[in-house]
Amino acid sequence: MLLVKNLSFAYKEKKVLHNINFTLEPGEQLSVIGESGSGKSTLLKTVYGLLQPATGTIFWKGKKLLGPDYNLVPGEDFIKYQAQDYDLMAPLTVAENVGKFLSNFYPRKKQQRIAELLELVGMSDFAQRRPDELSGGQQQRVALARVLAREPELLLLDEPFSNIDNFKKSALRRELFKYLKQQGIASIVATHENADSLSFSDHTLVMKNGKIVHRGHPSILYQKPKTKYVARLFGEVNQLPLSWFEEDKKGLVLVYPHELIPDADGHIIAIVSDSYFEGHSYLNKARVGRRNIFFRSEKGIPNEFAVNLRLKNGVLETRLNE
Repeated sequence: MLLVKNLSFAYKEKKVLHNINFTLEPGEQLSVIGESGSGKSTLLKTVYGLLQPATGTIFWKGKKLLGPDYNLVPGEDFIKYQAQDYDLMAPLTVAENVGKFLSNFYPRKKQQRIAELLELVGMSDFAQRRPDELSGGQQQRVALARVLAREPELLLLDEPFSNIDNFKKSALRRELFKYLKQQGIASIVATHENADSLSFSDHTLVMKNGKIVHRGHPSILYQKPKTKYVARLFGEVNQLPLSWFEEDKKGLVLVYPHELIPDADGHIIAIVSDSYFEGHSYLNKARVGRRNIFFRSEKGIPNEFAVNLRLKNGVLETRLNE
């Protein structure tokens, strides 16, 4: 088990991580989400051992991890870390990059391992190419294969799919996280992508200004966000007066655009100012009085067109009941 206890880190006088606490069991997948500069990458670097904590301790299976002040070579053998820069070796082929740190004692076994990993990341056809012949997304896939070559117990990934084309990304994401589960490899993924944090995580940490501000199962974080900051990490969100939906109710409620339904009997009248086609639906920006809101529709809506809206059934009960 990974145990991170009271972890803090500072760059000179600037504190970047504040009293971070969490645990991770072998084989579990944890996503870390938050706005840029919230401390996600710094957390991964500190857990890996590239940065020395100012305070706090990190344990893996009861063993204290000491950090770069105590280790001549930063990092731990059982942890692999994939940063946002891929650090591929330019003179080597894709296959050679993936197999660089594998033993040559059993060459056939080594080649089988390389082939298995290149197939996993969809790069089998590029085995003899060199990094400068690849796109950024292809380099990122090779880097993922390389960190898995000597199978780690704990894998740390910083925005692992950021440069990969959408049509490749979905399949790769499914195959990678399935593989990690099958092999019992624990992972921490720092990401800004909903699919990473919602679809494949056992737990999610939400970070802001170097602190964990919310944590839990991703479905709970999405359905019952504590703040607008948390909800905005999953996309557009409206913060609306409760009195719009229940008379004499005070306070605000967070409502996602798809939870506002166009309905001729709806009592909320919105004037559309923009309509954006997003493939599966349109995202509409509209005015209700002086307040801007977002809602979804199956068809585009002309500017200045008035639309009656209602709240999707069950939303208030979900948001307001703990």
